[in-house]
Formats: sequence, structure tokens, C-alpha cells
Amino acid sequence: MATVLLASDLASLRRELETMLSGPGIDIEEASSGPDTIARVKEGGVDLVVVDLQIGAMGGMAITMELRNLESYGGADPVSVLMLLDRRPDVFLARRSGAEGFVVKPLDPQRLRSAVRALLRGESYEDDSLRPATVRVGSTDSQ
Repeated sequence: MATVLLASDLASLRRELETMLSGPGIDIEEASSGPDTIARVKEGGVDLVVVDLQIGAMGGMAITMELRNLESYGGADPVSVLMLLDRRPDVFLARRSGAEGFVVKPLDPQRLRSAVRALLRGESYEDDSLRPATVRVGSTDSQ
């Protein structure tokens, strides 16, 4: 059974995430602040933290960086982090903080579950749903 910690100061977002992620093999826990998230991870047994970028008292980037700092000297077990971003430009913040994955809001249940499964397998996940299509100048697409 995998333990997934949902970290957001918005109860409505935590409920939405729980609804999307609940199922066999996943135990859902919640934290409503950055310090609560850090404290729960330090207790051990958390496999994945799903953290909102905009969380009061300590943002998602600060939480992720603190978790990486704790892991670096053995203060906490390594844990994967999936960051929920508000807009595509926030990708830089997720990457810079050391999150293994990110999903851009609005949340799509299928993309969210795919991201969680990937991170629980030890992989990374980058939501490219809002990435513009690549256009190559001079190419023709004749069939």
C-alpha cells in the first residue's frame, strides 16, 4: 500500500485530489500547511507528496526544497514530490525545487493519476498538456 500525502491549505482542493486518487493500493493522508507536511514526512512512511505550489505559510517550492535538504543529511527518508502548478511558466519553479513531477491546473483526473503512478514507480512526470505544438519552418506534410 502506497501512502500519498496531499498538501494544500484549501480543504476543497484536498477533497478534489482525494476523489481523483482514491482507490485500491493507495492510502491518502492530508496536511494543511507546509510545516505540517514537513513534520509528517519526517515521521516516515510517506511514498509521495502531492503539494500545491500556492500553499500558505510555506509554498510548494519551499516545502520541496526543505524535503530535499532534510534528505541530504538523513533528516527524512527520500520521498517523491508531485507539484500542482497554477500556470505553465511555474514549471521552472518545480524543476528548480527538485520535484520529480508536476501537473498544471486545471487538474485532469487521468493526467493526475498517470503522474502519481509514474512517481510511485520511481519515475518522473512532466505535464506537457499545455505545451505548444512544435512547428518546423519549411516542412511540408503531404500524403
